[in-house]
Amino acid sequence: MDGTQPIESWLNVCDLDDIPVRGARRFWSAFGEIAVFRTGSQDVYAIDNRCPHKHGPLSEGIVHDTGVTCPLHSWVIDLQTGQARGADSGCVRTYPTKIADGRVLVKTIP
Repeated sequence: MDGTQPIESWLNVCDLDDIPVRGARRFWSAFGEIAVFRTGSQDVYAIDNRCPHKHGPLSEGIVHDTGVTCPLHSWVIDLQTGQARGADSGCVRTYPTKIADGRVLVKTIP
């Protein structure tokens, strides 16, 4: 190993106001389709846009607290951890987010 650190990559996704409260927007990255959610408390989360159950589009689900309900089979995915809640099991990848000058940024390289 040469001691170099990977360069952080923050994607400038959209204005915060482009994401409705308790709603989502989606975009494509090198990792595939990512959904960015805005909760009722104004927190922003980014996860893969595919439910671990049947690959339903999570960006079309219902956002509540820090979870989203998949529109296909009602699995609830935790936006903070990517884990399915309740008796369901499965996980989606999460991505760090931040707000800078009213813009939503998503970190795609760890």
